[in-house]
Amino acid sequence: MRNMSNEAVSRLKKDYIFNLALKGEREDGRAFDEIRDIRLETNVIDKAEGSAMVYMGDTQVLVGVKLQVGTPFPDSADQGVIITSMELNPIASPDFEAGPPRPKAIEMARVVDRGIRESGAIDLNKLCITEGEEVWMVFIDVHVLNDSGNLLDAASLGAISALMTATVPAEREGRGEDMKMPIREMPVSLTFVKVGGEYFIDASNNEESVCDTKVTIVSNQDGSICAMQKSGAGSLSEEKFLKAVEKSCEIGAKIREEFLLNI
Repeated sequence: MRNMSNEAVSRLKKDYIFNLALKGEREDGRAFDEIRDIRLETNVIDKAEGSAMVYMGDTQVLVGVKLQVGTPFPDSADQGVIITSMELNPIASPDFEAGPPRPKAIEMARVVDRGIRESGAIDLNKLCITEGEEVWMVFIDVHVLNDSGNLLDAASLGAISALMTATVPAEREGRGEDMKMPIREMPVSLTFVKVGGEYFIDASNNEESVCDTKVTIVSNQDGSICAMQKSGAGSLSEEKFLKAVEKSCEIGAKIREEFLLNI
């Protein structure tokens, strides 16, 4: 009976959100292309090399950056290493469980990592200490404190913000003088969900739960696209997809100007 009840509630929720979409509305009153209020705090973890707290509506994500000396990968002997992880804390949602990272957390961490890596946000060559022997390893740890939808964009904004505040602790490790993280790009992620043929930006939990397709687009400062991720079985029309790309660059520029350029 409980499963049937859950299915009925899910079906009613989907019908409700679909019917709102047909009228050009969302359940929280936002326009389809309107994001929730964002609040960003940096340097919130004393023991981290860099950190940021992001509030996107009621979604709350904490990101910490740590660095240590390690061995480079054989195919990039003169470059530093980026390792990104995400923890979906049980306190953040009744759907999250304690224990090893679940596939959802691993997938989102990879998307955040790809945005940082493919944008060239960090000049990894400047993180080389001795080619082929020692480089700086950058650990980006994302902790979800409250899930109210659109974790990917909040985590991505938190990651680049934390990196921009980070200091390479060379003196502590006996590797010369400290330096700022060599940042050369500020990627911004924007995620769209498709509900009833319409694309919603910065989806709520309910909207994510009923969408058939989700696409994340990461843009650079010059308006180029450095990363994308699609999930779900639904299709994307060329016209609406190109509009989504245009909108991601437009809103990305606004987020960059309002938040990242002030760090």
